[in-house]
Amino acid sequence: MAKQKSKSETKEFQAEVKKLLDIVIHSLYTERDIFVRELISNAADALEKFRHESLSEEEVFDSHVPLEINIDVDDKNHTLTITDTGIGMTREELESNLGTIAHSGSNTFLAELAEAAKKDISLIGQFGVGFYSAFMAGQKVRVLSRTYLPDAEGCEWSSDGSGNYTLTPEEGLRRGTKIIVELKEDAHEYANKEKIKGIIKQYSNFVPFPIKVEGEEVNTVQALWTRNKNEIKDEEYTEFYKFIGNAFDEPQLRLHFSADAPLSINALLFVPKENIERLGFGRMKSGVNLYCQKVLIEQHSENILPEWLRFLKGVVDSEDLPLNISRQALQDSALVAKLKQVLTKRFLKFLGEQANDDPEKYNEFFADFGIYLKEGATSDYAYRDEIAKLLRFESSKSEPGKLISLQDYVERMAEGQKEIYYINGPSRTAAESGPYVEAFRKRDIEIIYTLEPIDDFVMNHVAEFDGKKLVSADRADLDLSEIKSTTEEAGEKETESAMGPEVVKSLTGWIKETLGDRVKEVIVSKRLVESPAIIVNPDSFMTSTMERVMQAARLEKGESFQQAGPKNLEINTGHPLIRQLSILRGKDEDFAKNVIEQILDNALIQAGLIVDPRKMVERNYEILERATRDN
Repeated sequence: MAKQKSKSETKEFQAEVKKLLDIVIHSLYTERDIFVRELISNAADALEKFRHESLSEEEVFDSHVPLEINIDVDDKNHTLTITDTGIGMTREELESNLGTIAHSGSNTFLAELAEAAKKDISLIGQFGVGFYSAFMAGQKVRVLSRTYLPDAEGCEWSSDGSGNYTLTPEEGLRRGTKIIVELKEDAHEYANKEKIKGIIKQYSNFVPFPIKVEGEEVNTVQALWTRNKNEIKDEEYTEFYKFIGNAFDEPQLRLHFSADAPLSINALLFVPKENIERLGFGRMKSGVNLYCQKVLIEQHSENILPEWLRFLKGVVDSEDLPLNISRQALQDSALVAKLKQVLTKRFLKFLGEQANDDPEKYNEFFADFGIYLKEGATSDYAYRDEIAKLLRFESSKSEPGKLISLQDYVERMAEGQKEIYYINGPSRTAAESGPYVEAFRKRDIEIIYTLEPIDDFVMNHVAEFDGKKLVSADRADLDLSEIKSTTEEAGEKETESAMGPEVVKSLTGWIKETLGDRVKEVIVSKRLVESPAIIVNPDSFMTSTMERVMQAARLEKGESFQQAGPKNLEINTGHPLIRQLSILRGKDEDFAKNVIEQILDNALIQAGLIVDPRKMVERNYEILERATRDN
């Protein structure tokens, strides 16, 4: 006896589904394109379920049909059709899956969903909700499905989303599900082949089944991060980098890793060849995309890596991320923070391994991208210690252009040395020729050259390394007395001042009185050897470099020049100019005042600070005129 076929019948949506449809259609999604991604993701899930079930079933319907997703567009009738050859659904499953919300606590779920929609949070993810996004673009949606079981019959589910749906028997269906979206008048663009291909490449390019649009396979790039890295050739990595990073060159470095704890992560990260920020192309945006099971969740994600790693390009895929109902928003911020922590620590560890295994290649990386690590050192306390190990600088004991680490410095510190010293300059030559390094050269103490404006801020934030404080050579309280000089070791005495203590006291008092508020104190220097004087900042935090950067920032904003507080003037009482000045002030005090003003301006210039050029030039001419007249 032939089996009696079910008749067509129209049913009301469950009350919760009505509410759900209203939320989805009117306020849930911020990007309409998402509905295509959701329907493709559902199709991929159906294919995966069929692949799993077919392993245990002796007989399945249409066993010869390939596992794939086919998409057809009809711009005349304004329809979009998505067909999969997956597990399919029975009549009962169509009703259960598309007519009801088949889980407990649905009212609570809807209340939370409505609240999220009010806050303009894009969501997706709970069972069945992704399908309903089709009504954002569709005025009517038809679902034709036949399950993989041999004796099952096909069925059509259709609805305009207004409150009811119709179930109708359908003969002649192949295994799987076909969704026909009859597009709304303002959504006809989704019947355009190129539009659909663009959405697939953006969101669903790595779905593990072929996606064909009008017979053309679109997702041809493999999800390389899911494969064993030992089986991937360098050429494959390069091609993937060019695709994911929209690049034309080869990557400088790459990190491919998987982790199971504390989170399940597959990541493939690349360091580009060039730093485009330094090339003048503006501030980069994050280049790492976040996926969940090969489906794009967030393009150029700003949530999974700190901003100072924005130069990285690549992919992070985590199956552990719980998605709200939109795949666009991540539900558990604590989990996202954990993901960021794991990724950041792993990348910094990778850089440390690179530095040890191939120092020359690492130094090339640092020359291009070290500025980002320095940014991290000044802005991200959590990773400051790890970053400090990766910093590289030139020093007085390195060849020009060769970089050393702070660890290299510590390992060759002088006897009695307890601190790490550094000095900033616009170039190595400028740093080496400045007066601040004289005492270090005299004692053969290595000094780090910080040649970038940010470097002093980095050193100040790092503060110490391996228990040794980082100290700027232009600090007022610098004390090198416990470190023997090379001349002392050779049995020679330090050069002593030719002035007696009373003369020195009188001279420093007169200089302070002459310079007034321009200096805070006048001190006899314990560090100068060849120069007559230097300027030091009494504030141990504010180095000359920091002040120089702040001055430049003020001028760039159009603000007037402003010196950041009085400095200490250190004088070298063993220098001929200072000894002659002491004599000159007794003979021609006005001229002596001009000389000490010029000495102060010279010291400020050597510190890289701005002086009033008009006054200095006028004074300079007076001194030159006097010198030529006397001779």
